[in-house]
Amino acid sequence: MLKSSLLAAAALALTAGAAFAQPMTKSGKPDLTGIWSNASLTPLQRSRMASGLVVDAKEAAAIVAATGTGGANDKTWAREDYSDPNAPAPEKGGSDFGVKAYDSAWVAPGEMLGKVRGAYRSSAIVEPATGVLPYKNGAAAAQRSQVRAVRYATGNDPYEGPEATSLSERCLIGFGNTGGPGMLSTLYNNTYQFVLTEDHLAIVVEMAHDTRVIPIFKTAAAARAGHRPDAIKPWLGDSVAWWEGETLVVETINVHPEQAENGSFYLSSKAKVTERLTRISDKEIDYAFTVEDPDTYTQPWKAELSFHPQSSLYEYACHEGNYGLEGILAGARRAESERRAGR
Repeated sequence: MLKSSLLAAAALALTAGAAFAQPMTKSGKPDLTGIWSNASLTPLQRSRMASGLVVDAKEAAAIVAATGTGGANDKTWAREDYSDPNAPAPEKGGSDFGVKAYDSAWVAPGEMLGKVRGAYRSSAIVEPATGVLPYKNGAAAAQRSQVRAVRYATGNDPYEGPEATSLSERCLIGFGNTGGPGMLSTLYNNTYQFVLTEDHLAIVVEMAHDTRVIPIFKTAAAARAGHRPDAIKPWLGDSVAWWEGETLVVETINVHPEQAENGSFYLSSKAKVTERLTRISDKEIDYAFTVEDPDTYTQPWKAELSFHPQSSLYEYACHEGNYGLEGILAGARRAESERRAGR
């Protein structure tokens, strides 16, 4: 009996030694406070070249080598000299104006596929097992995605007024769901500051200087009762939270319609996004979110990724010194003038 007790005590000591020193709040909850990044080259949906959700280092490197960044990849341009300041104007009428979006000097999406609990992931989506968004109407979804891709990569759009430009161009919110709900990594500025108190989680999103202030309730029922009226549809949605053991659960509804239509994935007015944040080590927050939207998808779907420590959060000065919108509208006015003059 004594021998069994000693063995059990030794096993408990080894287990305790292996666990990391979890920082805790005053109320004994895991502290998520800190500066974090979710930068990675793992896409939301799995490419056909991936063998499965979890891949080894060799396959991860092959996927990265074939991954395009900002509308181009190494097969179509050289990283060192893609932007030639002495090149002539692109040919008139070209759909992409000869620019193919960003070059590598302006992007920092990460260097490798993201790891979740130590394993490389080929997609953020884990359910369904295919790693593909389960759209009810796949053709309509593909068309929406194609229109967004062309507008992003080329800037080719009528731009009758400022409202025609994208949300990110107007600096209303960041692009690519960087702010959530469903916080995904994008081309750059994938940094967040989490500040956890006893009754709120504040998430400062580096791009584009958004802040989610999420109230934390004692129970799920109390949290759901704390949602604002359906008529209120803010940017980044109406979020409430509660604890389930060591996991902070965040439920978001009523995402602003413009954001819901133009994000990395489409959300209807009935959509609900449930995020789960669990600090599993001193260098990783396990992050998962589930989307329930019966109007858009054939089933609920789930994505997983990780946040890792970052040293600094920088100011994202979007419109300050940004002449893009002015130039876009000036070009549209010039085109209108030329049409009236019969040119």
